[in-house]
Amino acid sequence: MTVAVDMGSAPDGATAAMDLEELLATRLLVQGNSGSGKSHLLRRLLEGSAKWVQQVIVDPEGDFVTLSDRFGHVVVDGGAHSEAELRRLALRIREQRVSVVLTLEGLEVEGQMRAAATFLSTLFDAPREHWYPALVVVDEAQLFAPAVAGEVSDEVRRLSLGAMTNLMCRGRKRGLAGVIATQRLAKLAKNVAAEASNFLMGRTFLDIDMARAADLLGLERRQAEQFRDLARGHFIALGPALSRRPLPIRIGDVETQARSSSPKLMPLPAFPDEETRAQLFERPAELDLPMPAPAPPPPRPSMEQLLRSIEAPATGLADEARPEKSPEERDAIVAACLAEIVADEGESFRPAAILFQDFGVRCRMRGLADSGLDLAAFRTRLSLARAGLYEAIAEGDPMADAAREAEALPEDARGVFLLLARAALERAVCPSDMEIARVYGTHSTGRAKRLLGFLEQQGAIVIRIDLRGGRAIALPALGWTTAVSDKAAAEA
Repeated sequence: MTVAVDMGSAPDGATAAMDLEELLATRLLVQGNSGSGKSHLLRRLLEGSAKWVQQVIVDPEGDFVTLSDRFGHVVVDGGAHSEAELRRLALRIREQRVSVVLTLEGLEVEGQMRAAATFLSTLFDAPREHWYPALVVVDEAQLFAPAVAGEVSDEVRRLSLGAMTNLMCRGRKRGLAGVIATQRLAKLAKNVAAEASNFLMGRTFLDIDMARAADLLGLERRQAEQFRDLARGHFIALGPALSRRPLPIRIGDVETQARSSSPKLMPLPAFPDEETRAQLFERPAELDLPMPAPAPPPPRPSMEQLLRSIEAPATGLADEARPEKSPEERDAIVAACLAEIVADEGESFRPAAILFQDFGVRCRMRGLADSGLDLAAFRTRLSLARAGLYEAIAEGDPMADAAREAEALPEDARGVFLLLARAALERAVCPSDMEIARVYGTHSTGRAKRLLGFLEQQGAIVIRIDLRGGRAIALPALGWTTAVSDKAAAEA
C-alpha cells in the first residue's frame, strides 16, 4: 500500500507529496535555522501520517504535546519518571503501538540526553515480535547527537549518541524510521546525519552549514547561496520519498498549533501615569511584618553550678533532701535534656560517651539524680532525639512500628531510619543529605550517602531518584514513602 502525505506545494502549483512507505525505509533529515519553519514542517508530516503509522516524538521544548488533543497522542513527561520507568513505558509503547510525545522541557540538557537515550535505546532493543513500523521524530537533534563534546559528561554523551546512531543506522530493520531536525548541520554528528536518504533544507546563513547542505543535495558550491534566500516555511527537498532532483517546496498549513510561537509585535500600554509608576516600587506588605525574635539559647550552667552538681551525689546529702521524681516528671526532664543537646550544634557532633556525661550533668541540674539510662540506652535515645523524637514512643503510636523495625539495624543507623520513617509518615519531602548527616552525628554528607546505600542493601529502604534529581525514599516493611524532594533540596 502506498500512502502519500501532502507536504505542501511545488513552484508549479503541484502537490509536494511524501511517500510514507519509502520514508519508513530511508529516513529523513530536516535542517534550518531557528525560525525557518522546521517545527511547522514536522507538524505537517505528523498530522498527515497520524492515522497510518505509529509515531514517537522526542520533544525537548514541549511544542508537540498539542497533538494529543486532536490525534490522541499520549504525552509522557520525561522528567517525572525514573530511567527504569521510562524503559517500561517504551516497551509497552512498542507492544501496544501507541503514538506518544516524550516531552523533556522540564529537564536540563544532560537530563534530556539521558532520558532520550534511555527511551530510544529501549525502543531499539524491544523484542522481535514487537518490531512494528513507527515514525521516530527527534526535534533539535543536535542536542542528542552533538558533533563535539560539550559541557555534559562523556558518559551521557556516549549513551545519547549511541542511541541516535542505532536509530538512524540500524533502526530500519526494527521498524524504526528516524526523522531528525536540526538547526545546524555542523553541530550534528556526521555518522547520524549521513544515514538519512531524504533531505529538506531550509533557510540557513552560515557558510559551513550552507556548504554541507549543498553537498547533501548534490548542488555546486555556488548554488549554496540560495539557502540564504529561502523564506520561512520554504524548503528544498531531495530523496526517494520526495523527489529525485532538488525541488523547492512550500509547506502547507497545519491543524494544530504549538504552545509557544514566534513573538508578535503589539502596541505598548499607554504612557505610564503616576499610579503605574508608584506600583513599580510598591513594597510588598509581607516585607513590613515584624520578624519574630529568635528564641533565646538555653542557659548554660556556670562552672560553680557544674562543680556543685558533680559533688552533690558524692556526699549523698543533696539526693536525700531532694524529693523523688514521678515517672512523668522523669521523662519530661530526660526529653528536655536531650532537646538541649540536639539544639546545641557544637555539642551534638561530639562522641556519645562525652555527651552522656553532659546529659547526666544536665539531668542533675534539674533535680534528677538518676536518669535511668545507661550508655547504650542513651545512644538510642540520642538517635531518636536527632530524628526529632524526644519523648519515648508510646505503644499504639504509628512510630512504634518503625521503632521495632529499627531495632534490627545497627545502633548508629536507627536514628536515620526513624528520621526517614517520620518524614514518610507525615508525607513530608525526603530529608536532605545534610539533615541525614546531622542525625547520623557527622558533618560529612558523603558518610550520610554511604549510610543510605547500606540501608538500601539491607532492604530497609528503597531509594528512587527521578531524572530531575528529585529523591523519594520508601520503607517497604512499613509501606510508607516520603514525598519527592527536588535536587537542590536533596543536596542542601
